[in-house]
Amino acid sequence: MNHDQAHRHIASSDRRLADLIARSRRYEITPSLSIRPFDALAESIAYQQLNGKAAATIWGRVRALYPRKKHLDPKLRLKTPDGKFRAAGLSRSKTAALKDLAAKTLDGTVPTGRQLARMSDEEIIARLTTVRGIGRWTVEMLLLFDLGRPDVWPVHDYGVRKGFARTFGKRKLPTPKQLLKHGEKWRPYRSVAAWYFWRALETENRFD
Repeated sequence: MNHDQAHRHIASSDRRLADLIARSRRYEITPSLSIRPFDALAESIAYQQLNGKAAATIWGRVRALYPRKKHLDPKLRLKTPDGKFRAAGLSRSKTAALKDLAAKTLDGTVPTGRQLARMSDEEIIARLTTVRGIGRWTVEMLLLFDLGRPDVWPVHDYGVRKGFARTFGKRKLPTPKQLLKHGEKWRPYRSVAAWYFWRALETENRFD
């Protein structure tokens, strides 16, 4: 993706967005060349519905179960008793999701990093959401932050909806359907628009 072109396209759509871009941390996400889907999704499962500090603590304990392993091994995950994951702080549902992720990685349902590079966004979403505990939003975050896909538009994300409302002076949050319609003007760089709506929440106290 040409980042300069993407910024010009987004900024030209509305002066308020141009102002937000000018005062925010710049979008410069690039695709990861060494993504391991199992590792990335396992961490996402651990972080679901927890604040960052608590999730990081639990994830650190899970990783500590395999002290000599740089990368996660789905075979080892399947062999690990559920009780060890529970002792590390994972809930029953997250433990089951992690085991399902491992099984579907081994049977080829979860693509390799190289395979992901050749798949469309919707193909990736359709494949990965067959894993227990992995919803569309989780895959969208993988697409946006790990794969650097330029046109991801997470219309159910609370931060994007709130940042949109703040940027455009709306009292109510847009519905996902409304946000989907608004996003058409930012194709094919909706990932960049999403990034700056998140940034709008970071800058709100400084620019009130």
